[in-house]
Amino acid sequence: MRVGYGGGIPPNIGEGDRAAGADGIRENLDPSWLRGDPPWLDLFHVWLREAIDSHIPEPNAMVLGTADADGIPSTRTVLCKGADASGIVFFTGYDSDKGHELAANPYASVTFPWIALERQVHFRGPVEHVTMEETQEYWYMRPRGSQLSAYASAQSQPIDTRTALEDLAARVAAQFGGFDAGAEIPVPPAWGGYRLVPTTVEFWQGRANRLHNRVRLTRSDAGWEAVRLQP
Repeated sequence: MRVGYGGGIPPNIGEGDRAAGADGIRENLDPSWLRGDPPWLDLFHVWLREAIDSHIPEPNAMVLGTADADGIPSTRTVLCKGADASGIVFFTGYDSDKGHELAANPYASVTFPWIALERQVHFRGPVEHVTMEETQEYWYMRPRGSQLSAYASAQSQPIDTRTALEDLAARVAAQFGGFDAGAEIPVPPAWGGYRLVPTTVEFWQGRANRLHNRVRLTRSDAGWEAVRLQP
């Protein structure tokens, strides 16, 4: 529950760019901030870097929304592992709930909720598999323990007890020589990366008295168009 809601006339009405928000930036988010190719990328990287510098826990965490073949939605938090001109990348098991939903309905949304800075960035668009080369490159950067857990887990499938899960992980670790060292662990057959290719990107900047700033970019055959939205 949000606290501190006040009433009355907003004290900063008419102050324009002088009304600083919780992010400490006095300037109001404006479509003119969106430049480059694609025009969302530079500002996204700036905001991500500022989230990192502000020591926000898991600044690359994003809420991933998918829907099944019947249109029933579900959300969960995953980690962004790549953001460039081609889109937003994350990794998971293809046989997980989200993997099955993306196979049936290959569209998704992701939201970066930098609440401490009163900022959000939201992406929507189709989702595709990354290349095997991209999956392998990321896989071999992961800590060994994370590799073993991903190899052992039939993600989203039931298991009786925590002890059974730990025993399963221990058996897989023994298969490859141990948790700390041993044989190289290959990429699991049903594990890899997805890329959300944005068609809509929205930046949100919190302001006092709910006069927030929203700027939405939409991609069409003619290119990207930016508009300011009412909060």
